[in-house]
Amino acid sequence: MGEAVTAVRPGGPGPIRKKMPSIMPHTAELIAVGTELLLGNIANTNAQVLSQSLSALGIDVFWHTVVGDNPERLKEALDIARRRADILITTGGLGPTYDDLTKQTICEAFGRPLILHPDILEDIRAFYESALHVPMPENNTQQAELPEGCVIFDNPVGTAPGCAFEAEGVHVLMLPGPPHEMGTMLRRHVEPYLRRLSHEVIVSRDIMTFGMGESSIDELLHDKMARMTNPTLATYAKPCEVRLRATAKAATEEEARSMLAPVERMVLDALGDIVYGVDMMDLAECCHSQLLRRGLTLATAESCTGGLVAEKLTARPGISAFYRGGVVSYWTSVKADVLHVPQDLLDEYGPVSAECARAMAEGVRTITGADLGVSVTGTAGPDPDERGVPVGIVYVGLAAPDGTWCRALDFGRRRRDRIQGLAANHAFDVVRRYLQGLPIEAV
Repeated sequence: MGEAVTAVRPGGPGPIRKKMPSIMPHTAELIAVGTELLLGNIANTNAQVLSQSLSALGIDVFWHTVVGDNPERLKEALDIARRRADILITTGGLGPTYDDLTKQTICEAFGRPLILHPDILEDIRAFYESALHVPMPENNTQQAELPEGCVIFDNPVGTAPGCAFEAEGVHVLMLPGPPHEMGTMLRRHVEPYLRRLSHEVIVSRDIMTFGMGESSIDELLHDKMARMTNPTLATYAKPCEVRLRATAKAATEEEARSMLAPVERMVLDALGDIVYGVDMMDLAECCHSQLLRRGLTLATAESCTGGLVAEKLTARPGISAFYRGGVVSYWTSVKADVLHVPQDLLDEYGPVSAECARAMAEGVRTITGADLGVSVTGTAGPDPDERGVPVGIVYVGLAAPDGTWCRALDFGRRRRDRIQGLAANHAFDVVRRYLQGLPIEAV
């Protein structure tokens, strides 16, 4: 196993870690260059995509840095990064304008001259003529200047090539800022380049839960999570649900997955039926897969959620295989006239009631011919309804061939969108519990 030694950069302030060949894990820092990022004009989506990719390659990403289009501040960021990471990946600043100075600044920091590549310059000229149908501006010439001795990453969807070089034990990779250009270069060049450096893979599994808050889950699993080092387990609160991410690092993907299997079993044993799936996007996906598997159809009747349940369902392709349709019955008269909720029931119990939720689910099931009908009615705020039902009271109904159920909920005085999101998730949870043969009304 190789050793880490210390090298002193001539003329530089202090030691820089120099890695000898070894199987030690690599650490990376991502440096996004662009004043528009600091101003909040655009989001740094490149960092998310890169971090996910590097994690899968077994490379630890410990730092994200954002710096404006300022050479001095970029030098400072590079000086800090090269001391604590052996892979530096920059995005942005490779364009032809006066403030695109990433290459020049990095080459100055690492003592690498820039070399003009005539073949790349011709490729850029050809791109302008064939794709843009205009002559290449002369300031694009600087995009054909690359660090001496670098590995060149061609850019088939833009004019700025990327590159990589190693200096003083640090691998420096420069990528363009536009996300579609960066993503293309990442898949075509960066991942193969980095795969040759990494001797480990990281595999993560997302265990999805609904029905228990993050603090309650943490209380149940805290002692076990605190003792884990590899694999690890951590909780992440998503909107209206909680995800537990189990992560293992090993020499092969197969070995990492075998390390994760007992972690998944432990979580399932501890949390039981609040776990609705592994590596699923959300409860809507869970219902989608189960309805397809069972060959059953579904219809929706919504009031306070305003069609959110239908929206989440229809966001996925293939939904027509089981989703018959839905009714947004915001007015009480629509509940009566379209969903056939009995008027005497509405007069006695009101539109925000368990009785109305059951009748709505039965009504939409009848008018659409679906196997299952799910309904939501409640008070999302900001004010109580006309009968004085408080904000946060919600009822979710489910009608099926073998019966009708209702789940009564009290979310309290939360934000309107939060109440709607929770109510929609409860609608999906009621459906998935029915399909799995689990208790429906309580959670």
